[in-house]
Amino acid sequence: MDESDEIRYILIASASGASALKLADAIEGDAQIINVSHHAGFSGPNEVDISDEMIDKLEEKGVDTFIGSHAFSGVGRGITNKLGGINPPDIIADTLRMFSHGVKVACEISIMAADAGLIPVDEEIIAIGGRAQGVDTAVVLTPANMTNVFDLNIHEIIAMPRQ
Repeated sequence: MDESDEIRYILIASASGASALKLADAIEGDAQIINVSHHAGFSGPNEVDISDEMIDKLEEKGVDTFIGSHAFSGVGRGITNKLGGINPPDIIADTLRMFSHGVKVACEISIMAADAGLIPVDEEIIAIGGRAQGVDTAVVLTPANMTNVFDLNIHEIIAMPRQ
């Protein structure tokens, strides 16, 4: 692998930050780790799932934390919850869950981070996700912005639980 092929960004979905902290302690190298937590209000009105203390611990290790709206739910989920029905992002999410919940999360956090301008959309990254507690899936992908969601390209599934 030459220098232009090196992974420069690793995203990890960690609502509390605990998995991101473990990742930061486990790896060496120059890749920028970005923790993606739940959006404010996910667990309750205006509640943020990651503590200020954990954000500080992560920052000490060079890990940035992003808190933002979920790409595959967002306002569409609010409409569905209130009025019923289904929206196109639900179809995308459910299709990705056919592989695993972690694959869906890895794709979702890459869109979220790209839309926040935290990662480029023209190079491969590693995105790590899971379900509920901890992470169990790692994917090499080229992210896309939400407006070009179908430009997201999954190159390799490094790890994924057998369902």
